[in-house]
Amino acid sequence: MNRIQSSMIILLAMLAGGCAAASEHGVTALGAQVEKLSREFEFTEGATCDPEGNVYFTDQPNDRIMKWSVDGKLSVFMKPSNRSNGMMFDTKGNLYSCADEKNELWLIAPDKKVTVLVKEYKGKLLNAPNDVWLRPGGGLYFTDPWYKRDWWKRGPQEQEVEGVYYLAPQRKEDKPGTPRQLTRVIDNLETPNGITGTPDGRTLYVSDLKAQRTYAYDIRPDGSLTNRRLFCEMGSDGMTVDSEGNVYLTGKGVTVFDKAGKRIDHIDVPEEWSANVCFGGKDRKTLFITASKGLYAVKTRVRGVNDQGGK
Repeated sequence: MNRIQSSMIILLAMLAGGCAAASEHGVTALGAQVEKLSREFEFTEGATCDPEGNVYFTDQPNDRIMKWSVDGKLSVFMKPSNRSNGMMFDTKGNLYSCADEKNELWLIAPDKKVTVLVKEYKGKLLNAPNDVWLRPGGGLYFTDPWYKRDWWKRGPQEQEVEGVYYLAPQRKEDKPGTPRQLTRVIDNLETPNGITGTPDGRTLYVSDLKAQRTYAYDIRPDGSLTNRRLFCEMGSDGMTVDSEGNVYLTGKGVTVFDKAGKRIDHIDVPEEWSANVCFGGKDRKTLFITASKGLYAVKTRVRGVNDQGGK
C-alpha cells in the first residue's frame, strides 16, 4: 500500500489508541532520537538493506528506487523502476521487487539486469504484488492486495481473492528457463499487506491491514503454512524483525511487539503515515523508516536480523 487516502479509517483507529512511551524493554538506543535524513520524495516505501548495509527504498509515485549508502549519501539506484513497492535483498545482492506498474514480481541483479519472476497466477493477472519476504534457504512469499492505481492500464481485478503466494526455489534438476512453482498459500484475509518472517525460516507474519490484524503461521519444509494464530490486533504496511525476535509494524509511526505479541514500544515519526521499515548500516543497529515524503532513522540497542534471505 502507498496512499494515505485508502487507509483513513485505519489511521483514525490507530490515532484513537494513542502512542505509548517506550517501556523498559524499548528498542531504541539510550537517548536516541528519530532523525530526518531526507524529505524530497512523493511517497516512500519498500525499505530494505543490502549485504553491505546500504539501504534502498522506493519513491513510488516518481517511479524510482533510491539508495542511502552507509556513508550517508543519497542517490538514485533505478529510474524507471516499474513503480516498485515492497523489496528485499538476498545474500548475493539480488534485489527482489514488487513491480506494481505491470503487477509483476522482479529480480534485479547487481548489474541492474531485470528478470520477471511472476506476472500471473493460473493464467490471470495478479492484483499487485505489494510486499515480499525471502525465506532463508530459498523460496519467497509475497502479498497481493488490490489497490487501484492511477497508472494502471488494465481491466478489472482478475484474481478472486487478495492472497499471499509462495514462489518455490529453483530445483537443481530443472532445466534452464523452467518456471518456479507458484502457490497461493493464504486466501482468507481481507487485505494482506506487510509480511516478514523469522531468520530461522520457521515463522511467517502477515498483516491484514483492513481488518487490523497480524497473524503468525508455521512454515512447513515445502513452503506451505499451518497453525495460523492471531499475533496482535494491529495491521501493518511494512514489517521487520530484530535480534530479540521483536516484530516491528508500521502505520502511525512504528509499533514494536515482542515475540509473544505484547506491545513493548512505539516510535513516533513526524509524518502522517509510516509505510515501511528495515535495519541498516554496517552494524545493522539503525532502524530506517520510510514515512510519507521522507526517510527517517533512529539508533537502536538491538540489531536487525532480517535484512537478507534466500540463497
